[in-house]
Order: sequence, then C-alpha cells, then structure tokens
Amino acid sequence: MSGTSEIEWTDITWNPVAGCSVVSAGCTNCYAMRMAARLQAMGHPKYKGTIRRSGKRSVWTGQVNIDPSTLNDPIKWKRGKRIFVNSMSDLFHDNVSTAFIQAVWSTMEQCPQHQFQVLTKRPERMATMFALGELQQLPQVWIGTSVESEAVVDRIAHLVAISGMTRFVSFEPLIGSVGLIDLRGIDWAIVGGESGPASRPMQIEWVEQIEKACRRAGTAFFFKQWGGRNKKAAGRKLRGRTYDEYPRELAA
Repeated sequence: MSGTSEIEWTDITWNPVAGCSVVSAGCTNCYAMRMAARLQAMGHPKYKGTIRRSGKRSVWTGQVNIDPSTLNDPIKWKRGKRIFVNSMSDLFHDNVSTAFIQAVWSTMEQCPQHQFQVLTKRPERMATMFALGELQQLPQVWIGTSVESEAVVDRIAHLVAISGMTRFVSFEPLIGSVGLIDLRGIDWAIVGGESGPASRPMQIEWVEQIEKACRRAGTAFFFKQWGGRNKKAAGRKLRGRTYDEYPRELAA
C-alpha cells in the first residue's frame, strides 16, 4: 500500500511491511490499527491476521506481513519525493527479518532522488544494526523515533548513537510532558496531538517545552496539528502561526 499522503511533513507513504504490536502508551489509539482493521475486513491480503477485536476496539495481533512486491516502487518514481517508510508498520519490529530490512535499505540506496523518512518506536534495534555494520549511512535516508511522553525519552539516546545521519523525533501523539529534554544531535522535531474518537488532549505547555528545547539545540521545529476528534477544525497554528521548519538539507 503506497499512496499520496495527507500527512503534513511528507509527500507519499511506502509500505513494504504491514502489521505491528503495541509497545507503549502512544500506541493505544494508533490510526494505523483502525486503518488496518478496515483493510483486513475488505479482504486485503497484506493485512490478513494483523488485527483482532478487543472489546469495541481493533488492536494489533503482533503479526507482521512483508510485501516484497512493493520493494521497487520508489525506483519507479522518477521525480524526487519525501517518502514516509512504513506508515502502517514499524520497519524495525522484531518480526521483520534483518534480510528484509536490508532489502528495503537497498531500494533506498538506489533512489538518491528521494528523501526517505524512516520512523520507528524501536530505535535500539536500528542502532544495533548500524553498530554491527548491517546497515549503512545513506544521505537520502532520515532516521527517526517516536516519543509521546517523558516515559520513553530514552529512545532519543539510541537515535543519537547513530552517527552520520539526519535524525528526527516525532513527538506525536504527544500525551504528556517530555520534561527538560536535550535535543542536541537531533536535526528535526515534529510535534502533534492525538486525533480520532478517543484522542487524549495535548497541552500547550508540553508543546512550548519542546519548542524551547529545539531553539536551544538548533533543531528545526515542525508543528503538525492539535489533534482531537476533529483535527481539521482544531488546526495546526501555534500562537497564531504555523511552524513548518525542516532540517537544513531539505530547507535548502
């Protein structure tokens, strides 16, 4: 499943992997679980077995399905794009083999015209693969991790341990304060509230806390949305303006 994206910070999504599992509190109302449930109900083979019902909710089963048929999709896109890798999964999930991760990396290596955005909640596995030489640095690949509250800020240290790459943190869904966070070594920070019917509210103090950390560290600050049940109505302005900053490489 690849397609033009409504996500403000990317152009298109590329999903060579489908399915995931809940790893922390930020996963509770994951939009991808709801979408995967619909696709599984429609009989889409890529999502078969990835979702189960738990009360009134659809949740990940932990089953991950790879889709080798999509591996060459970015090679076919000749015009450069910002590509969000695996919006419907996590490339570094334990159930994705090292060989398949390397196959995804090989495709990205062949596409210098694109900017790939690889976001994971499992940066420790990613850091280990780099340390072992199983993955190589690619200038067109940005690596990132999700941090929803102070409880998981340790993910950033794993990300910073990977040198020579553009690194970003997605503070979305931001469901709590991240504390006095140090963003040195982070090139880009995305901040967004949770959206959907059971969304948890985001406080402006939490957002401003991250923005101040960005200014101290020289990190680009991108405010994505306030979220809520109607995210379009809530908008994406902070103190009356939008913040669409990108790392220097892309901004240039």
